[in-house]
Amino acid sequence: MPATAPAPAGPRIGGLTPFTSIDYPGKLSAVVYLQGCPWRCAYCHNQHLQARDAPAGPDWSALGTWLQGRRGLLDAVVFSGGEPTLDGSLPQAMDEVRAMGFAVGLHSAGMYPRRLRAVLSRADWVGLDVKAPLDDDALHQRITGVAGSAASVRQSLLALLDSGVPHELRTTAHPAQLDDAALLRLADGVAARGARHYALQLARPVGPLGPLGPIGPDYPAPSTLARLQGLFESFTLRAG
Repeated sequence: MPATAPAPAGPRIGGLTPFTSIDYPGKLSAVVYLQGCPWRCAYCHNQHLQARDAPAGPDWSALGTWLQGRRGLLDAVVFSGGEPTLDGSLPQAMDEVRAMGFAVGLHSAGMYPRRLRAVLSRADWVGLDVKAPLDDDALHQRITGVAGSAASVRQSLLALLDSGVPHELRTTAHPAQLDDAALLRLADGVAARGARHYALQLARPVGPLGPLGPIGPDYPAPSTLARLQGLFESFTLRAG
């Protein structure tokens, strides 16, 4: 009989940020980046994490030992990527982190609604990416490079809002992909569904200028920012 493949020892890790104050609101955290993402957003600054079969980073067992030594120094562990819900070991890893006494954060683009729904009860906070207006399937596809991506995000957003888990919606924006009118349509759509916490992240160039080019000082317009501030209980602009 052929040998049975060994069960995975943990998630496939692509990298680690050992200390950050910006990836989980109000908590000092470590960020564990899981390898693999099927989307190909032009502004992605973690392109090295896209290929699932890329050389793995730290071993999960070794990382767990390191995290044990950070108890009392860190408040939380955030699983990011790539797309962390792609990894079948994510639920186990979240449980292990919680058992160490850490709060559990999750960054997701919402591309796997059923997998996201399955781990929401394990998360204390979620950052969910919304790439484009929820009713614009074609624009989602142009940004992600994958047909049907908008439908997945719509389902994931509803699951997150229904779960009651504290969260932030965020959009990485570049004027070549999302003009001010599209930004406002996106914001109106998520606010109408009950979103109250939203962040706009201006795309950072990849390389000297990036494939999309630099962003000028007039994007987004002051009137757009004022409208976004009025739509949400909390609104954050992240630039640079």
